[in-house]
Amino acid sequence: MFFFVPVLLYLSQNFIGHVMMTQALIPLLKKTPQLAQQHGPSRVVNISARVGSISDNHLGGWMSYRCSKAALNMFTKTLSLEVKRQHIYTCSLHPGTTKTDLSKPFQKNVKPDKLFSVEHSVEQMLQVIWDLDQANTGKFYAFDGKTIEW
Repeated sequence: MFFFVPVLLYLSQNFIGHVMMTQALIPLLKKTPQLAQQHGPSRVVNISARVGSISDNHLGGWMSYRCSKAALNMFTKTLSLEVKRQHIYTCSLHPGTTKTDLSKPFQKNVKPDKLFSVEHSVEQMLQVIWDLDQANTGKFYAFDGKTIEW
């Protein structure tokens, strides 16, 4: 198939690296209830993209990229069930369309109020990250804290 090689490339970039890094860090992120109460939970945040949502795919396209981000989202959800007992909270996070080299080819199609500076995107995402708790771990969020359906 014509998309086989790009799928492998995107999976290695957008999924496998996250899984391997998380696996290596989990032992260092685990907290006892007392430590979590004193210092708060640990957090694992995976930068995803709205196009990784299966429910929100109404246009098609970007098949390899979508598949890799959907895999990352499944990892995030499954990981959340495994690690919340150790006071580690997770989420997948869509940063919005941010003014970077990656989005440059698409920026002309984005309304000016929907194209964010890196600083704005990071500020918004940090708020979502700090708001993570046991009740909302394992979900997929946009930069503004709104839940994105899987």
